[in-house]
Formats: sequence, C-alpha cells, structure tokens
Amino acid sequence: MSKLTLYHGSLEVVQKPEIEKGKIFNDYGRGFYCTEHLELAREWGCNEGVDGYTNRYEIETDGLNVLRLSSPEYTVLHWLALLMNNRKIRSSAPVVKQGKEWLQAHYLIDISPYDAIVGYRADDSYFSFARSFLENTITLEQLSYAMRLGNLGEQFVLKSQKAFDAIRFLSFDPVSHKEYYPKRKTRDEEARAAYRRELERSGIGGIYIINLIQGEVEPDDLRIQ
Repeated sequence: MSKLTLYHGSLEVVQKPEIEKGKIFNDYGRGFYCTEHLELAREWGCNEGVDGYTNRYEIETDGLNVLRLSSPEYTVLHWLALLMNNRKIRSSAPVVKQGKEWLQAHYLIDISPYDAIVGYRADDSYFSFARSFLENTITLEQLSYAMRLGNLGEQFVLKSQKAFDAIRFLSFDPVSHKEYYPKRKTRDEEARAAYRRELERSGIGGIYIINLIQGEVEPDDLRIQ
C-alpha cells in the first residue's frame, strides 16, 4: 500500500474535505488543494493579520489515477493550458486571447479520468510569470526558468469523489501570521528578484507565444520542454 501525508493550509480546521466546496476558479478547477510540504502549508494557511491552521491528512494512493504534470511527457505548456482553462487573467491584449486559444487547442489535457493532479501552484509570482508569457513579453525558456524559482514545491489536488473517500484527517496545528506571513512574502519576493536577474542576463532570443500562435514553432518542437 502507498500512503502519503498531505497538508492543507487554511483559515479554518477542515476535518472532512468535501468536493462540492472547492472553488471552480482555482488552478486546476474544483478540488481540495494540499501539499506534501509542511512549511509551505503553514505559509499558505494564514493571511496578513490573520492566523490560520495546517490540517494534516493521510491518503492511500493505490487505486487512484494521478496526473503528474512533472512527468517527462508533459511540459510547462500543459500546465499553462490547464491554468488558463480555470483561472481568470485580466488583460485586453489580443495576443493573450489568441494565446489561450492556441494553448487549449494544442496542450489542454482532459483531466476527467483523473482522481488527483500533482503540479505547480500558481501563487502571485508564478501567475505573474504566466501572464507575462501570454502577453508576449517573456520567452518560453524564461517562463520555464521562472517556474523553478521560489521552492514552492507541488500541489496535490483531490479531484474525484474516489480521492475524497481515500483521504483521512489526522490532526491540525495553529499557524501564527506573525511568523509565517512574512515567510510567504519573502519567498515570493525572492522568486521575483531571481527572475528579474534572469531577465537582465538573458537576451531577446527564444520562443515567444506569438511564434507559437503564428505556427513558426511546431507543438512537437524539441525546444519545448
């Protein structure tokens, strides 16, 4: 049997996660968002001026169909297509609309067969990197680099009732916003600073979203990693 310990940072104690309570505009749609990293859950579990909790769970993964976006057959564009299928992006630039349509036509994964998804978490900095790529201001290479910044780890997202039936609540611990909200802000700021340094170092060459939309780069191009 294969068991994982998962953590969910929240402003409340969640002893019984329920599938219908998930927000539809989260990164991977409606689901229950967890992490295997306790420190990250603590940071995500509080807001500025508001204490929270980390909820600890155990889940039996045998028998679950899990989509792992870090697997070799997937690229950052698969993640971005899923993100853009669920999250809202405010931009009037025509290239953004065209880019979303191109991504969904070529890289959107049918997630209906999966019980859970493991992949990046689009916090403030990650979402801004994704938006910059869609606005044609950074390259695919720069986006891929940016996604490795911040040590955010991966989310484990329960998507089906089968997955919700497999998770078991173990305990909870309080989280002090005075300790963990600054850590969350620092992690985000460090990721943005490292990203700015990469932009200053890099040239203008590379694959932009407009190159993909206009068919200058095929979806199976080996440069798309």
